[in-house]
Amino acid sequence: MRRCITGLFLASLILTRSTLKTEAQEPHSTIPPRKTFELAGRRAFVILPPAEKQKDGPLPWVWYAPTLGKNLPGRQEAWMFTRFLDRGIAIAGIDVGESYGSPEGRAGYQTLYEELTKHRGFGPKPVLLARSRGGLMLYNWAVEHPESVGGIAGIYPVCNLTSYPGLKRAASAYEMTADELQEQLTAHNPIDRLAPLAKNKVSIYHLHGDMDKVVPLAQNSGELAARYKALGGPIELEVIAGQGHNLWQGWFQSVALTQFVIEEALSE
Repeated sequence: MRRCITGLFLASLILTRSTLKTEAQEPHSTIPPRKTFELAGRRAFVILPPAEKQKDGPLPWVWYAPTLGKNLPGRQEAWMFTRFLDRGIAIAGIDVGESYGSPEGRAGYQTLYEELTKHRGFGPKPVLLARSRGGLMLYNWAVEHPESVGGIAGIYPVCNLTSYPGLKRAASAYEMTADELQEQLTAHNPIDRLAPLAKNKVSIYHLHGDMDKVVPLAQNSGELAARYKALGGPIELEVIAGQGHNLWQGWFQSVALTQFVIEEALSE
């Protein structure tokens, strides 16, 4: 059901029941094989589409976050990843640790971007796919490089440092005290930094549950959607009724989100 909401939710918003059916519900328990490599002391990965699926020219790609250890991305993402690969779209990421979108983490992301676009034939405008705290990482890179973003998709993404992990916990990653981070919050908090993305008309699509207690809807995707819409940015927020911060299959087998990513990745 699509409806316009005044107040907090100023974006186009879809309210979907958690019983939503998705295409081809077959389980995919194994993530496609990835190639890992070291980059500036960090572990990065790429998953390439089969050679017969690749088109001439720069390789379209999806930038996934967070990449942490060997568990993320994980088997939950396999369903959508196989569909990206089938359309000739690569997937990549880099492990910058629990950086919470800090300047050091953003610098690591820029290193990956330059490696892939300058030396490995990847296209200049990846679609960013942020799961949970990956939202802090990808949004804070994106707002500093809006011309290099093909679109942003989020699965209950963190968009607000004060909501998660909280300033006290995030401060060490920023090499500040909590009070110092509070004073400089607008320079580091995704919801406060959206203007460059809106100016460049970067399309955004979020999935978020209305029962999320870890990354609450109102302070994260809801607030981001309201502010982005107010700035004139194109955004769609799909709120899933009755779901929280969990491994429900519908997050990772969403036809709408998967199609959004594919369309934006192939539009360049």
